[in-house]
Amino acid sequence: MVRYPRPLVPGDVVAVPAPSAGVEERHRARLDVAVAAVRSHGWGVRLGALVDGTGIASGPPADRARELTAFLTDPDVRAVVPPWGGEIALDLLPLLDWDALAADPTWFVGFSDISTLLLPLTLRTGVATLHGQNLMDTPYRVPAPLVPWTDVVTTAPGATITQGAAERYRAQGFDDYAQHPDVDAFTLDTPGGWTRVDDDDPVEVSGRLVGGCLETVSHLAGTPYGDVAAFADAHAPEGLVVYLESAGGDSADVTRRLLALRYAGWFERATAVLLGRTRGAEHPGWTHHDAARHALGDLGVPVLVDVDCGHVPPHLALVNGALATVRHDAGGSTLTQRLV
Repeated sequence: MVRYPRPLVPGDVVAVPAPSAGVEERHRARLDVAVAAVRSHGWGVRLGALVDGTGIASGPPADRARELTAFLTDPDVRAVVPPWGGEIALDLLPLLDWDALAADPTWFVGFSDISTLLLPLTLRTGVATLHGQNLMDTPYRVPAPLVPWTDVVTTAPGATITQGAAERYRAQGFDDYAQHPDVDAFTLDTPGGWTRVDDDDPVEVSGRLVGGCLETVSHLAGTPYGDVAAFADAHAPEGLVVYLESAGGDSADVTRRLLALRYAGWFERATAVLLGRTRGAEHPGWTHHDAARHALGDLGVPVLVDVDCGHVPPHLALVNGALATVRHDAGGSTLTQRLV
């Protein structure tokens, strides 16, 4: 059985380590705004010493692993939410005691490079993790029918969370946190919607969610940290809904990465594949839809693209390990997660 952390209640502590990138001084005001947003829910906040770190990572791998472990194993800490992703969280994987991290499940929340840590924790231990907003995104008001991470971590095991395709998304650019640290409204300027690229038939399928950032989790395939088949054997007789989102790779790079994961068997137990909307460049005559269709279109399962699950806001909150039902037809798209 997948195990879920207990829901947060007022008075609980949310910890903020920096297992990947830290926060530069110019973004410190945004960090303060994000911390205040968390505290508005009645939770305490504990910042890690490495949050102020700079460079490609916030500190040496051993220090980052120690900080993350301390928070995930502290009985007073009920959620761990890094400020954002980064580049090389991959170097922490052999330094973590996965059984210790799973002994008393704590909500571990984030996306981008943080998914390099979330996915192995779920695959190796059967503990649910939350691919959603990072801490610095927390002040944003998440538009319905999506929900913020702060709602998910208060949800009891056994409950159901239903979301759907965003009506609009942000096609260009990001907010400048240095100039506007208190921004709390997404600029959503383009009509949204998910698209099925392998067929035109309506979709209704179920399976347990697993996935993350394509540029980072693709490096887990073939390692002890990315054994999707073992997770399916142990926890997902229903099959898997595999979701992946590209941070910005071009359409050829996405094609290669999807094919590599296919060769590694990541889609053998899939009942559906969800690919996030991306701003990555497209080669002439080769779109991101072409990439998905070429690499995965003959799997025999639905392949949906432009899903709101990555670097293009707004962001779905996806619980790795949750039993998900995906519905899609001409009338719209929904994703229902059961925390069972």
